[in-house]
Amino acid sequence: MAFGTPIALPLAHQMARILLIEDEEKMARALVRVLREEGHGVEVAADGRIGLSRALDDGFDLLVVDWMLPGRSGIQVVRGLRAADVHTPALMLTARGQVEDRVEGLDAGADDYLPKPFALQELLARVRALTRRPQGAPAETATVRVGDVALDPVRHEVRRGDERIELTAKEFALLAALMQSPGRVFSRSVLLDAVWGVPGEVSTSVVEHYVSYLRKKLDREGEPSHIRTVRGIGYTFEPPRGPA
Repeated sequence: MAFGTPIALPLAHQMARILLIEDEEKMARALVRVLREEGHGVEVAADGRIGLSRALDDGFDLLVVDWMLPGRSGIQVVRGLRAADVHTPALMLTARGQVEDRVEGLDAGADDYLPKPFALQELLARVRALTRRPQGAPAETATVRVGDVALDPVRHEVRRGDERIELTAKEFALLAALMQSPGRVFSRSVLLDAVWGVPGEVSTSVVEHYVSYLRKKLDREGEPSHIRTVRGIGYTFEPPRGPA
């Protein structure tokens, strides 16, 4: 098979438009080859500034972003996109494998994190997870309202009453998971799998950090929190009741 030639795929496979932001030519060529063989359309930017500009100007289904880039780092690229209210899923590639680095990447707005070196099959699995879009599920596109909190998955917008709450991609995903079943207690491991997608890659402590972030943004001074901790189990979303 010639380099860069897509192969025929089953109809169940959904091709994605992917922007690869990677400055290492050998790595970029390998990733382009496997992604195109999987049936995806791939464009490449070898500079962080160029990659950010392309991601802002065109509608991609997924971004695969290296951490270390000329012009602008991968972290800066993702932060720039989220600040511009662009929520295209982003997979961060990096040789930095410490837990603190993973948390920094996720906190910047990356949706997944793949440390180098990695198996190409694992990359493809992450790509499939991030580009999977269930069809025919109207509940996933309708605004979810629980108490005075409204979450719009289409506009990627959260409001408490008339106030718009600015959330990162991961904060939004975590809140969506909690709001889908108000009153249900979710364990930390269930939330980790639902939001971060790959069990064992990130410690469950990251869930605690993100719950703290959500509380700071959603809660009001002197009022009970919307997110209740169930000791020894996890968390549940229960808006405080008004006065009787």
